[in-house]
Amino acid sequence: MPKKTPELLKGTLDLLILKTLESGPMHGYAIARAIEGATEQELQIEEGSLYPALYRMTNRGLLRFEWSTSTGKRQVKSYRLTARGRNRLKQERANWGRFTAAVARVLGEELA
Repeated sequence: MPKKTPELLKGTLDLLILKTLESGPMHGYAIARAIEGATEQELQIEEGSLYPALYRMTNRGLLRFEWSTSTGKRQVKSYRLTARGRNRLKQERANWGRFTAAVARVLGEELA
């Protein structure tokens, strides 16, 4: 039976995308695979969630895209962080740290 992906909290996918693009531009499929790899396949990123998030984040000025040609000679959109996106990543990392620490306190656990 396939592993069920936990439902992501609102905004978590945006944070994961921003963090993934911090290392450089990627196309959508590569972003999803990078997140899945970083989480040891614990999180499966579906196209129906990823592409609307990329569209929304581009409209908000957090990302920009450019068309490029893949190794298979296909046109693909490569996304990269903007300065605004880098600032948002910094803010969201701080927020995430406070959030996870608060949840850990409620659960009676300590963060490493």
